[in-house]
Amino acid sequence: MENIKLVAYKLISLDKIPSTQIWAHDLIANNTATDKTVIVANSQTSGHGRYGRKWISHSGNLYASFIYKIKRYDPKISYSIAVAVAETLIYFGVKPKIKWPNDILIDGKKVSGILIEYDKNFVIIGIGIDVNHAPKLLEYQTAKMNDFVKVSMQELLSMLIKKIDLWRNADFEKVRERWQDLAVGINQEIKYRTKQVKMIGLDNSGALVLNDGNKDILIYGAEL
Repeated sequence: MENIKLVAYKLISLDKIPSTQIWAHDLIANNTATDKTVIVANSQTSGHGRYGRKWISHSGNLYASFIYKIKRYDPKISYSIAVAVAETLIYFGVKPKIKWPNDILIDGKKVSGILIEYDKNFVIIGIGIDVNHAPKLLEYQTAKMNDFVKVSMQELLSMLIKKIDLWRNADFEKVRERWQDLAVGINQEIKYRTKQVKMIGLDNSGALVLNDGNKDILIYGAEL
């Protein structure tokens, strides 16, 4: 991807590595990380998602980690990035949905995952998008972009960066509204722990609001 020109970004393009997230953490540990760095790999041998779950990373998909300098932990950034990824797919003619908090689905099948980690005064945003290959998994069904539209990795990364810049800096009320437009399950009954509840949406703090018929329940992180 060496021919991509990124305004104000530093691009590190690699072939086969353990993980773009690990590479990003190493840059920070070595005090060589800079704001607006994006690390892209053709394949990963140790790609992972939340809770260390393995992310199968064959060549032909997009694997990228974005490093941004931050002043404080921001629980709302998960929604901004989910909207940015969804809007990227929409730009290319795909109709995605968001599964709380930030999985991206096409026709109910997962096409993209997002992992957000903090290290010192940086946030690392890992994004995997299945472009040419959809791994076969027991846990859930997967999709790939080229079943719906043909897009080059260069075009995809360039548009993703534009959308991240747009939504990461947007007012949270706008992010919240767009996330709810795209989210699966809003105003529907879902199972939470042992009871049926209604998914209401997000509050101003970024918590997911559920209602059990008597009271609202606020959910943070990936409890659902």
